[in-house]
Amino acid sequence: MAGIGLALGGGGARGLAHIGVLKVLEQEEIKITNITGCSMGAIIGGLYAYYGNAADVEEHVFKSLQDPKFQDLQLDDLKKEQDTSDKGFLEEFWDYLGFRFHVLKSLQNISFFDDETTTNLYSGLPEARIENLKIKYSAIATDLLSGEEINFTKGNLREVLRASSAIPGIFPPVQIDDYYLVDGSASESVPAGRVKEIGADRVLAVDVMHCLRRIDKPVNTIDVLSRSGDITSFHLSKARLKEADLVIRPKVRKLTWADFNKIDKIIKKGEDAVRSNIEEIRKLANRNSYLLEFEQYIKKLTS
Repeated sequence: MAGIGLALGGGGARGLAHIGVLKVLEQEEIKITNITGCSMGAIIGGLYAYYGNAADVEEHVFKSLQDPKFQDLQLDDLKKEQDTSDKGFLEEFWDYLGFRFHVLKSLQNISFFDDETTTNLYSGLPEARIENLKIKYSAIATDLLSGEEINFTKGNLREVLRASSAIPGIFPPVQIDDYYLVDGSASESVPAGRVKEIGADRVLAVDVMHCLRRIDKPVNTIDVLSRSGDITSFHLSKARLKEADLVIRPKVRKLTWADFNKIDKIIKKGEDAVRSNIEEIRKLANRNSYLLEFEQYIKKLTS
């Protein structure tokens, strides 16, 4: 079996489904040769490349979510009785703050959470060199200065993960070399093409983006900005996913980015997504390289 490269997308709590994906791929003895992640996909993929097994990743994430540093963010305040699946991330976040006028206060600073809070939050991630991990790995971040999409294939894992998941306006940008970095999802929601840059010749993409449905007419600036970003991200993902050989979509799209208290359910959805596509995944992992290259060429011509 040749193995596959994984492209793990961002989506906040929805990205915990990647743990279930990894668990079942291990159980089915499907070799993972390369991983590229974005945002939460970068975190889960980075932990897997560090530990080399899904059980340790799952344990690490459970402990992190129970840590007082995470609990102090009070993300449970976001929970509402009504369905929030049609809301974009920014709209959900401002609802979480409680009052829209908090936006004005936030505009005086570069991010809502300060550097000290963010540093403490990420302190539990491994201090390791990406180039020394057990599985070939990279993470996507976006440079605010040049607008470039940066695919980090080396460097400090914790620092790069913080950059890849630095949600604009929520967490402060991360300075690495000459880059001033924010969440990779600003430029690459599911890095299907980028995993080939680190050697993968076949790519399984895991898409955990939210639903994009028709909404009521926006009533304020935040509504317009968040909806516009939501639309851009959705269409960018559709375009980039064409670079994958196979895409699976765990059924988590109706959940919000902050549903971390549903971790067991979300992981199960990741497991289910692999099991329902296992034959196609096996075919991809075993497909002849020359045949695969020809199929990819034809796909580019017809897309």
